[in-house]
Amino acid sequence: MERNRISPTSFTRKRQLPFHSLILFLMNMNNGSYQTELDNFFKAVSRLDVAERVVNKSSLSKARKKLLFDAFIELNNTMTAQFYSSFQFRSWYGFNLMAVDGTTLRVPDEPEIVEHFGFWNVANGKRCPKARASQMFDVLNKITIDAIISPKAEGERELAAFHFLKLMPTDLVLLDRGYPAFWLFKLILSMDANFCARISCTKWKVVRKFYLSGKKEAIVTLHPATTSFSKCKEPGLDKKTIKVRLVRVTLDTGETEVLITSLTDMDKHPVKIFANLYHLRRPVEEDYKTIKCRLQVENFSGKTTLSVYQDFHAKILSKNLTAVISLTVKDEINRISEQRKFEYQINFAQALSKMKHSIVLLFIRPMEIVQTMVSKLQKIFIQTIERIRPGRKHERNHKVKHKKFHFAYKTVS
Repeated sequence: MERNRISPTSFTRKRQLPFHSLILFLMNMNNGSYQTELDNFFKAVSRLDVAERVVNKSSLSKARKKLLFDAFIELNNTMTAQFYSSFQFRSWYGFNLMAVDGTTLRVPDEPEIVEHFGFWNVANGKRCPKARASQMFDVLNKITIDAIISPKAEGERELAAFHFLKLMPTDLVLLDRGYPAFWLFKLILSMDANFCARISCTKWKVVRKFYLSGKKEAIVTLHPATTSFSKCKEPGLDKKTIKVRLVRVTLDTGETEVLITSLTDMDKHPVKIFANLYHLRRPVEEDYKTIKCRLQVENFSGKTTLSVYQDFHAKILSKNLTAVISLTVKDEINRISEQRKFEYQINFAQALSKMKHSIVLLFIRPMEIVQTMVSKLQKIFIQTIERIRPGRKHERNHKVKHKKFHFAYKTVS
């Protein structure tokens, strides 16, 4: 609380919505109106048969103004650190696979928010207020290690650089075609981590030469371009050349792609493993579907810039907690799969649904009750599994209309 309140006097007086209750309320994956969510929240924590009016929405608005969104980032950092130190987690050749990807989020059309985050100009109709979001995602364990929401003017590479400051030597970063840059590669290597990225065959001279050669793989030297000098200087990186490996990959469509990686040991990491390695980054894109469609992250609950940051980071934390509990039943689901024709996985949308209201109780109930609650959640997660359909693919539909959320028409559920 000392680190995550607006002023030293915030949350000092006894209120119906103290610091810890406010944190838990915002973690409760709220998508309804202020008052409905408040009434249902206190119904859950107070074990009421019928919802009662404990706190009104104006009190919530006042309390939110005292809370720094950094509280949710700190909680998420603590949780992920605990996960890697105490849980059995999946890895690839000893590496934790971290995919970085970005997206845009529609934000409320309020003057303060639009001024901060910016907007897209559209050909017809009103301008569209949007923020840029980015995350570093553990694709094998389905956990967001670091998430950022920022003004639209911030570039994806610049946001990725902030993620990379949290890299560990056991991390391998997977990047899409828009990210490769000499200074970003340098930053990853400076953290003693590694990378594998899809790279354009036309924009880099050394890559174009390799592509035209027809070779399956090659070790090449990357030289910094003039534009990279200032980017290297800012974080204190040197401009020395780096040795990288280029790998040719043939997609299912017959197209040829080139991957660039810092894994230069051809015996330890043969060329045949890289096509599947890059494919492993796909869960980060699926996670954005979860964030946008299941958690309805664009269904913001407030009309201030601070509330946008609070809602975003609170939902990321709630998603991660759900993912960690889901991982604890992975072995049991694998055992079930062995007895069936196909492999099965948790229905994560259902898991999130079951965590609504339960997630806050995990923080306030006695330990023996929490253990019972977790066991019950694990049981229902196992009972709500679905078949993995191998080879299932869908082309992207860029004309899909995104759902809009209006403050005047919040859900009553």
